Order: sequence, then C-alpha cells, then structure tokens
Amino acid sequence: MSRINVKSQRPQIFTHEGAPAKHITGVQQLRRLVLPCLLWEDNFYVDGKTVAEQIADAVKAVPASTAAAVAIEARSAFNLRHVPLLIVREMARLYAGTAIVSDTLSKVIQRPDEIGEFVALYWKDKRQPLSAQVKKGLAKAFSSFDRYQLAKYAKGGNVRLRDVMFLTHPKPPSMSKIDRDTDAEKAGRLLHIEQTWKELADDKLGAADAGTWEARLSAGEDKKEAFGELLKEGKLGYLALLRNLRNMIESGVDVDLIRKAIVARKGAARVYPFRYVAAARAAPQLEPAIDQALCEAIAEARVLPGKTIVLVDVSGSMDTKMSGKSDLMRIDAAAALASVIPGNVRVFTFSNHCVEVPPRRGMAGVDAVIKSQSHQGTMLGAAVTAINTLPADRLICISDEQSHDRVPDPVARHSYMINVASHKNGVGYGRWIHIDGFSETVLKFIEEMERSDG
Repeated sequence: MSRINVKSQRPQIFTHEGAPAKHITGVQQLRRLVLPCLLWEDNFYVDGKTVAEQIADAVKAVPASTAAAVAIEARSAFNLRHVPLLIVREMARLYAGTAIVSDTLSKVIQRPDEIGEFVALYWKDKRQPLSAQVKKGLAKAFSSFDRYQLAKYAKGGNVRLRDVMFLTHPKPPSMSKIDRDTDAEKAGRLLHIEQTWKELADDKLGAADAGTWEARLSAGEDKKEAFGELLKEGKLGYLALLRNLRNMIESGVDVDLIRKAIVARKGAARVYPFRYVAAARAAPQLEPAIDQALCEAIAEARVLPGKTIVLVDVSGSMDTKMSGKSDLMRIDAAAALASVIPGNVRVFTFSNHCVEVPPRRGMAGVDAVIKSQSHQGTMLGAAVTAINTLPADRLICISDEQSHDRVPDPVARHSYMINVASHKNGVGYGRWIHIDGFSETVLKFIEEMERSDG
C-alpha cells in the first residue's frame, strides 16, 4: 500500500573532488558564484563561460531586490567590475519595465568605461535596442562623472561613451532652475558639465584632457620624466603605482622616489593584499618597501580578540590563475589574506597533510604559506578534524571549498569559511559562517559579526 505525506529527500550533491557538499539557498548560491568571480575567467574545475551561465541561472532563482543587493555589494564592497554588470544584464531580461533595473545599474557603474562595457555586454548575443530602464540607468550614470573621468575613457572601449550618449540622451541639470545671483558657484559647475558633455558629443574630448599618466605616455612624453613628476606631485594612484613598478624601474625613475611613494601608501585603502604580492614579484628589488607598506597596513588593523586559527588551502586546485592576464594564483590571494589577519594567530595549511607554519606577517607570511608543502590533494576533512582538537576562539578557513573527504562541522565558537573560487558546490555551510570573496574586508565583517554576537 502506498504512503502519503512522506518527506522527500533531496538528492546528494558533491564537490568536484567527490566530498559531500551542502544544499544552500538561492541567495547563498548567487553570492557564492558572484563575489569571488572575475567574470569570464576559468576556475580550476569550471570554465568562465559556465560560471557566467550559472550566475544567470542564480539571478533567476532569487527576488529582484536580492539580485540588486548582491550586484551593488560586489561592486562597492568587493571592487568587482564585470560580474555586477552581468547581474544587471540578467535583471534587464527578467524585469525590463521596473525601476529596480535603472536604479541598480546607475549604482554599479562606478567608472565611465563601465557604461560602454555594459552596452557591449547587453549586445553580446545580438545587437538589439536598449530597454527604457537600461537607457534611464545609463543616462543617470553619466551625471556621476566629472570632466577628468569622462576624458580619461572617452576614446576607449568597444562601445564608446559618445555612442552611448547618443543612444540614451542624458540631460545635465537644467540651468533654468538655478538662481544665478544666489548660487553662482553651482551655476558655474553646471555650465562646466554642459560644456564637457558637448565636447564629448562632438568627439573633442579625449584622454589628453584628463592629464593622466596614460595620456602623458600615449602622447609620447618621456616615461622617466612623466612618472617622476607624478610621483613628486602625489598624482599617481596607489594601484597604478604598484602596477607600474617594473615600468618605472626600466625607465630609469629614481628608485628612492618610488620607495617613498610605496611607503607613503597614499590612496591604498582599496588595494587588496594580493596586489602587494604581484608588485613584489614584478619588482623584487622593491620588496622591502612593499613589505613595509603591507605590514604598516596590518598594524593599523584592529586586532581580533582571543585565539585565532587560520587554515589555508594549498591544494593543486588553488594553483589557478586569478585571471588570464595575471601571473598570480588563487593561492597567492589566500596566502596574502592569511598574512594580514591580526592578533594571536596560528596558521596551518592543508593539501595531502595538515601542516602548521610560522604566523608571519606580510611577504614573509605569504612565502611561509605557499612553501609549506606540496600542492597536491585536498584533504580538508582530515585538516578540520585535526584543527578541532586545538583550543581556539575562532577558525578561519580560506579555500575553494573543494575536498576529497567528508568535512566535519567545526567546533570553534566562531568558524568562518572564506570561499575564493566560483565553483557551484561547496562544503562550508551548516555550522560554518560562509563568506564569499578574498577581500580583506572580510576581516571587518568578522569583527562586526562577533561584536553583534556578544
């Protein structure tokens, strides 16, 4: 005789390496795919095209407000540029006539070139008219940028800013609403905006108007002179500084001048730890200054109370490039993050074995993690079992969440799984507090989480 009201059992799911994975909610799935994602870049187990398709499916599975919140978080908190645009593109398919599309789009576009990049993404499958809400969001985004920013990106991209301007017809604030006698300064700013937009429409605005280092070099200016002046005047952004170290050294820029700029850390607040690793690889002679800057940034961070154990994945799957153009691996990002965690810390790595390494800070900590053992298997379950026998107030595991063996629940009061790859299934749920992405902002999240938990 058949039975009714029998509780259905969801099918078991697994990681790519065979360990039982956890079923998660739609919003957890979207965050897991998005926040560690460099769009179109391959992971160890999954190609970039598949990841993008999985993100599109995940957007369909959650409410529009959730998709919007994840897109804004990815851009604003994790500094991701392309994947938030993909989310809004999928939202435009699903919610074409709703204002949440335009509102989200205007918030995730934080650089002028992203205006053209979004349109290129919109036309990726076929060229088609932009929806009304997309036009509204793009038009609103234009008002977020000044002359310098627009000029810097006016000529570049597959879809130029000028072309998008003609498609969306953005309108600057109306001068008729300004009382020139009482608000002359504001009136002047609006006139400046109108003039800038007119020059952009007439194709008379270019990178030379921005005065950037790219513009100066593309105009044929001597690299040594241009970089030297920018460093002395403090006009070279910190990320641009780190990315151009080799270029500056080869051009003969005064090395002492470069060192001073590195240590000064002007504008370094949004630079991820792994950028320091990339800079040190590109310019080994400057590693002492780079390490000093990184260690000073660590020293300014608020110390996590109690005892912390950090468990870092150094398995073979972590030896995957962060992007096609990068010489950095995901293991570099994980090791860099582990090296900036402040407080009373013990650091372990796992691959075939679980190994303790010296809890060093900065570049020394990165090297200690990466060289701790061979990058082979993924015995995360055995590693967590071993860690569970040690006294700790918190466990922070940094991994792509793939495992050969079953992963037990952690026993530390506060246990965090930081996911650094966009694989669909993972093990870090249940008693784990799951965090996606490899930004040092996760440390702020941990601090706030424990403060609210008492």
